[in-house]
Amino acid sequence: MNDRVVPEPERRRRRPTKQGTVLSAEVIVSTALRLLHQHGSEALTVRRLGAALGADPSAIYRYFHSTDDLLLAIADELIGHAQRDWRATGDWQSDLRGIGLCLHAAYQAHPQAALLAAYRTTGRANETRAVETILGILRGAGFPDQEAVAIYHAFVDQGLAFAAQDAAAAALPDAARAADLDVWRRHYARLSPETHPHIAATARLLVTDMRRSGYPLALDLLLAAAADRLGRHLAARP
Repeated sequence: MNDRVVPEPERRRRRPTKQGTVLSAEVIVSTALRLLHQHGSEALTVRRLGAALGADPSAIYRYFHSTDDLLLAIADELIGHAQRDWRATGDWQSDLRGIGLCLHAAYQAHPQAALLAAYRTTGRANETRAVETILGILRGAGFPDQEAVAIYHAFVDQGLAFAAQDAAAAALPDAARAADLDVWRRHYARLSPETHPHIAATARLLVTDMRRSGYPLALDLLLAAAADRLGRHLAARP
């Protein structure tokens, strides 16, 4: 791709593509998400996007500088998906928990895209709105600014790390994912209590629990630690 993005007023196509689609940045991003879901990271090329849109690949130059520019737009779209289902409750812990779980769910719905986008910083509208919302929740709860930023950092990094890890597992071929999970039953559940007493004692629980994401519990632990820090801060106020 090149570095010449056409200004917004000049982007509109006078005629639809061969498939009857009127191109826009939103249409290109949604098509890219679909291709990633179906074919993985190899789908994110101008040629494949053009074919899927029924347009000359060069038409995408009107909206994005490069494939990386498109990838940032995809990352921002996933953040936007997460915010669509979130509603504020007025309780800072419930609100942050809701944001975290919505973000995780949005990435799990698009695991192939999450593998490429979970660690990117976009500076775009959806991400900016999310940063403002999370910091507002923390500052509104009474965290001083330094604490609010530190907890924001930990909250976002934890959520994105779990999103990427769980997306990587979800993106595995079905047979590989099933085989990985079955290791807990075939190997760990058969270890002798004489050599591995702690694994043997918890084997049945491990077989069940390791099939779920650890994120909800990790999120609750982080929020509990944050609440403890807030309580100590408020208690120390004159």
